[in-house]
Amino acid sequence: MKIAITGSTGQLGQLVIEQLLKSVPANQLIAIARNPAKACKLAARGINVRQANYDDPVALHNALEGVERLLLIASNELGRRITQHANVINSAKKQGIRLLAYTSLLHADTSPLSLAVEYARTESDLKASGIPFVILRNGWYTENHMAGVPAAAATGMLYGCAGNGRIASAPRIDLAEAAAKVLASGGPAGQTLELAGDTAHTLAELAAEIARQCGRDVVYKNLPEPEYREILMAAGFPEPIASGFANWDTEASRGALFDDGHQLSKWIGRPTTPLSEIVRQTLAQAR
Repeated sequence: MKIAITGSTGQLGQLVIEQLLKSVPANQLIAIARNPAKACKLAARGINVRQANYDDPVALHNALEGVERLLLIASNELGRRITQHANVINSAKKQGIRLLAYTSLLHADTSPLSLAVEYARTESDLKASGIPFVILRNGWYTENHMAGVPAAAATGMLYGCAGNGRIASAPRIDLAEAAAKVLASGGPAGQTLELAGDTAHTLAELAAEIARQCGRDVVYKNLPEPEYREILMAAGFPEPIASGFANWDTEASRGALFDDGHQLSKWIGRPTTPLSEIVRQTLAQAR
């Protein structure tokens, strides 16, 4: 059985591979990478590294030769994902892939997030392809709100525009474990999994957790979306990314990042990693 992972050198891809290695021999894994030089450590562990990127159908076709199960990790190139993902799906179909797992977005079919359109279209393309599939609708990464944690600990202020919206986030490691279990087991084919953290939190509760761990008062200040966007840009985020995160915070205030189905913890067989642990790790790395 050959299992391939696209985006294998990215943050999620590396974690999925680490989880797979707990139950799958290295020589059964194929790491598909845009730049194989970045995957040299994977190759050193006996993993087959193959070069391909989402824009090159020929390279994708060659990279998927002999693969039975494939994880399509969503591209990070906003605005280009539909075509890029379709290239992967078409190549997988031509190569006779027996299972394609795709990392989508929580509630992609109904989500108001601007991100959702591309995710939902890829879900439709995958279902229409006839390839056996599992759709992994990943919730918000807990890490997405960790960039501001060290500054909040230092200044006593955490900024955002999510209001009292509850965010059912989960760290990448939990979502990677779910993906690895799907790939290793070969199922549940034909299903869509809504994967979110067990316990949702507001940004005010995140501020309170930072305060508890750093031993000083930390206050959450809810801002109008344009003001929060300006703060993100001042912190070094490019304008499109700053605009995106500010808008996604606004949608979170309306419930866009909430889920209480507990499918992630059921699938990985343990409670999801609590917010407090990711805050602890973030503060430790910042010291």
